[in-house]
Amino acid sequence: MRRWRRGWAIFRRLLPFLVAFLRDRRRWLLFGRPRPLSPAQHERRAERLTAAIAALGPTFIKLAQVFSARADILPEPYLSAIGRLQDRVPPDPAAAIEAVLAEELGAPVDAVFSRFERVPVAAASLGQVHAAWLDGEKVAVKVLRPGVEALVAVDLDISFRILFLLNVFFPNHHVRALTTVVREFSVRVREEMDFREEAAHMAAFHEHFGADRRVRAPRVYERFTRRRVLVMEWVDGDKVNRLDERFASGELSFPRLMETLTEVYLRMLLVEGFLHADPHPGNILIEADGTIVFLDWGMVVQFGRSTRDSILRLAMAAAREDIDAMINGMYELGMIDPGISRAEIRDAATEILGIVERARELGQRRVQEMLYEIMDTFYTWPLILPRELVYFFRAAALLEGIGFRYDPAFNGLEVAKPVIARMRGEILAAVAHEPREIARGLMEEARAGLAAVREIVRRAEREEFRVRIHPRDVVHLERFFLLQVRRILLSLFAVSVGVITAITFLALRNPWVLLAGLGVALLMFLVVLVIPSHLLENPLRHARGLRSPGEPAERPPRHLGPRV
Repeated sequence: MRRWRRGWAIFRRLLPFLVAFLRDRRRWLLFGRPRPLSPAQHERRAERLTAAIAALGPTFIKLAQVFSARADILPEPYLSAIGRLQDRVPPDPAAAIEAVLAEELGAPVDAVFSRFERVPVAAASLGQVHAAWLDGEKVAVKVLRPGVEALVAVDLDISFRILFLLNVFFPNHHVRALTTVVREFSVRVREEMDFREEAAHMAAFHEHFGADRRVRAPRVYERFTRRRVLVMEWVDGDKVNRLDERFASGELSFPRLMETLTEVYLRMLLVEGFLHADPHPGNILIEADGTIVFLDWGMVVQFGRSTRDSILRLAMAAAREDIDAMINGMYELGMIDPGISRAEIRDAATEILGIVERARELGQRRVQEMLYEIMDTFYTWPLILPRELVYFFRAAALLEGIGFRYDPAFNGLEVAKPVIARMRGEILAAVAHEPREIARGLMEEARAGLAAVREIVRRAEREEFRVRIHPRDVVHLERFFLLQVRRILLSLFAVSVGVITAITFLALRNPWVLLAGLGVALLMFLVVLVIPSHLLENPLRHARGLRSPGEPAERPPRHLGPRV
């Protein structure tokens, strides 16, 4: 019953916006011209959408934060509106939080901590943080909200059922990208609700950046680390967007801070393959001695060497304006739907190159403006923004926003250029393969090519050439023919029902029989017309480990070390 009530609440709040967006595309949903709206009307709708999402609770607030960086799915002003959505919610009662602590730690709160503040210092969608004292030292205690796991599991199950219907009746690259994002979110939110994962993320950061005294993460008390409880050192510092007095007094150097932040994010992305996936000013503190502390490690993205190599080669292709190499890199990163023609993708790549070229010509052009234009290209063209680039763009937008906060003439590209020049050797060593490995691979490819040529010549001499079809193509053909057969059968059945109805009406002279029969025939014809030419895969198998109520809670923690 709870699932049905929750589903009705979601349906009631989001259906008006879904219908409105579909009417923007086609005035009468299935046909008609796009419905024109003024910018003011879009802004008012964006504010109403933000309020509806906030009322739906933690799952949708977290999802909205992810979508706020996805200009390939949502246009302005909706991105800006949901980007301002905060996940600060009223805290749970202290008694409920203490019950979770006692259950996880195996002892009452007063027996574990010498002092525990009942009023939280921060309350977010998934958890809340309390100050406490442990062996005379002040600590931060992060506690998962009671019942939030079951709520997220139910919300995601309902969301994927809705997405399945959208994929069936309105298949386009925006809906496919939406489904991909929610699938990815279903995995990320599961990690964020397991605080053992967050502890492993901080341990990995210390492993990668332990030698760099400019940055650090909070120290974790491992003996108190549980699935729903995380005890960390208390960090005193100023948020990165509240440093005006320290810059004015000369205590901190603004150029040096921005250079350090740029270097750290580039090192995480291209060298270590380990990126903080929730960048915003509230998660970056500056201590009294200038040390940068990164907080909230619930979400982290791992970049394999091949992915980093693809990103680097795509950037180099864009720098030398090589459109064919750009398209190849976009295919490698999964940015292009296989069903889209290469000619159409060339137009999109040309537009992206034009944006980059204009950015070069305007010296004071902000990086954030260029990113908005590039991501708007993803919304306009049938491109899907891969999650790796999403988090990279979010980090770039964060750095640009921090810089612009203190200097209206800030240019992130000018800050990044000397950093990249200094790190070039390190980046290439981390991304590129060893020379011996490259030479060995080239030799193997050459031998395989010669063997293939000999085999082709031999088969041509024996007249043994055969054409084989990939199994995936066979499956697509089977689905296409099956759908056409269903349409033909429905059409024949509709005609038969109409004929039988007419004969019955002539015999009985009952108008209700005629009305019911023709109504059934009309419904069948409408089904034939509405069903799209292809069906997508059912995305309901989404959770990949998300627990539903009643399922066992424990599972072994996963260490997220460097991946190459």
